[in-house]
Amino acid sequence: MRFELLFESPGALSYALAALAFLAFAAYLALGRRTGLRAALLLGAAGASALWAALNVALAATQAPVFWHAQALADAARAGAWLLFLAVLLKGGRWSAALFALPFVAWAAIYVPAGDPRLVLTLLLGVAVAGLVLVEQVFRRAPEQARWAIKPLCLGLGGGFAYDLYLYADALLFGGLDADLLAARGFAQALAVPFVALATARNKDWASDIAFSRGVVFHSTAFVASGVFLLIVAAAGYYVRYFGGSWGKTLQAGFLFAAALLLAWLFFSGTLRSRLRVFINKHFFAYRYDYREEWLRFTRLLSASAPGVSAGQRSIEALANLVESPGGALWLREANGEYALAARWNLPELPASQDAGAPLAAFLARTAWVLDLHEYRRHPTRYPGLEFPDWLDQVRAAWLVVPLFAQEELLGFVVLATPRAAIELNWEVRDLLKTAARQVGGFLAQIRASEALLEARKFDAFNKMAAFVVHDLKNLVAQLALLLKNAERHRHNPRFQEDMLATVRHVAERMNKLLSQLGSGGRAEENLVAIDLARLLHRVVEERRPERGAIEVEAAGALTTLAHEQRLERTLGHLVQNAIDATREGGVVRVQAFAEGEELVVEIADTGCGMSEAFVRERLFRPFQSTKADGMGIGAYETSQYLREIGGRIEAHSQPGKGTRIRVTLPPAEAARAVA
Repeated sequence: MRFELLFESPGALSYALAALAFLAFAAYLALGRRTGLRAALLLGAAGASALWAALNVALAATQAPVFWHAQALADAARAGAWLLFLAVLLKGGRWSAALFALPFVAWAAIYVPAGDPRLVLTLLLGVAVAGLVLVEQVFRRAPEQARWAIKPLCLGLGGGFAYDLYLYADALLFGGLDADLLAARGFAQALAVPFVALATARNKDWASDIAFSRGVVFHSTAFVASGVFLLIVAAAGYYVRYFGGSWGKTLQAGFLFAAALLLAWLFFSGTLRSRLRVFINKHFFAYRYDYREEWLRFTRLLSASAPGVSAGQRSIEALANLVESPGGALWLREANGEYALAARWNLPELPASQDAGAPLAAFLARTAWVLDLHEYRRHPTRYPGLEFPDWLDQVRAAWLVVPLFAQEELLGFVVLATPRAAIELNWEVRDLLKTAARQVGGFLAQIRASEALLEARKFDAFNKMAAFVVHDLKNLVAQLALLLKNAERHRHNPRFQEDMLATVRHVAERMNKLLSQLGSGGRAEENLVAIDLARLLHRVVEERRPERGAIEVEAAGALTTLAHEQRLERTLGHLVQNAIDATREGGVVRVQAFAEGEELVVEIADTGCGMSEAFVRERLFRPFQSTKADGMGIGAYETSQYLREIGGRIEAHSQPGKGTRIRVTLPPAEAARAVA
């Protein structure tokens, strides 16, 4: 063969470049001493491709029929080797032999006597479509971390099969192979070599595993449908031109344009794509999420423990991560049936509550739906009987309301903020949120049950301690009774008098210690009486006025409530004493009492150390929670319980380092009598 022929014939130059590229790649594989099935198949495919390109160079130089037949056989071997290599990457052992044999079937059809050339072109077109489907599945099934390594292979082989698809589709449409396209085929295949070589360098011995992707069926189905559509269009276009006579070319052009419009409509039809995706996912691969990874991350986040992060905040974050939401808030049912804000994550303070009988809570309890606020604002009729509270409409970031159930009862709900990226709230996302929300509901219910059990155990321990104290007091009382009995006979004896004083002193010390251990002890039964708050507060303050600092009292007028005098005095005295204890020297404690509407208000403010927002919200009025080193955490809990018992309530506002303001609201005597 003359060297000048390579520059005179574009086809010869094109295939010569392909032969050199594949030969160099095969040498690189052989010298690399790679072992294993994948390496052997890759070397065989590169060698077959180099042989095929070299035979085409010889065909372009000599035009001898023997080289035509040889290159056709080599082309079948080359295509079969690449298909087999892709099938092995996909671990498709059952149909690897069929894919390898497909190109040889196309090659054998050439020599069938009286064979139809259209059949041969259709088979060759099928080989290209099969190659593209395999390339697409290799990429779709690869895990995210492996796609970087597999992407060059998909680009290189996919480009080669795409060129063959175009070549044979054009030949099927126009009744013969285009000489120019056929000449450029070698150059197109040579361009794939650098991509395949790069993928080989990234995959040492091709040891990366290929995992099944959730969207593979949808994408593969769409891809195969596109290939079938092209085959149908090619065949129909050929027959339109063949039977169209003088109008054949015009009809063919119109037909191809109509087919292109139809394909574009199918491609851009959101409704059709959505229905196809939902149908395939629901009946074959119903989940677009990698549920193993999602559930592991979900449970890991719920069970994690971090300083300053409550279980409620972890629950919000776990639900929000499922839909890429940046924040949310949690409402939980309280003992009085009201749903109160329990936690928030990346959202501002929302001082709002929801009654159990309100439309939102009732709708969630009845339907267990995940509510889309955006959809509700556009189509409120889809949520019959639902009315969102005003405070929720004012939260611009609010997107979803997810109900939390425990034992088929509405435990609470989570409001999630608008996601960072657009999320289609389809059946799958809703089902995932419902399932995860039930897990969160059970998790929070278990935490509440554990806290209740812990409180019960603490109360049991407290009762045991009280029983021990009562027993000790009984012994002390018996000791004092015996002392009084002996005093009748020995009261004039100086020695007995000294022993009696020592005994009384010892008993007093013991009783003081017992009282300090007991804290809030048993109380005698009292009746409800009308109490002048101003007079009561002055008495409380006078009894507890400290040597350092100052207490300011502002209370006057007709401020009469109905309560148990001793218990109310002890309750307000406890709050005043707490304010005194929290205030350093030079600080101020201010006590005010006034009427506000139809209620009486007592405010106790100090400039002391203050408390954190989380402590006030989650721990202040719970039993056995205290900021004092020697505190039992009973006083604040008993105070809130007693105030609730007489129809009042207590609120606390505090900031670390700036002080605390306690607000006690009481009903006036007339209103309290009406309730009683």
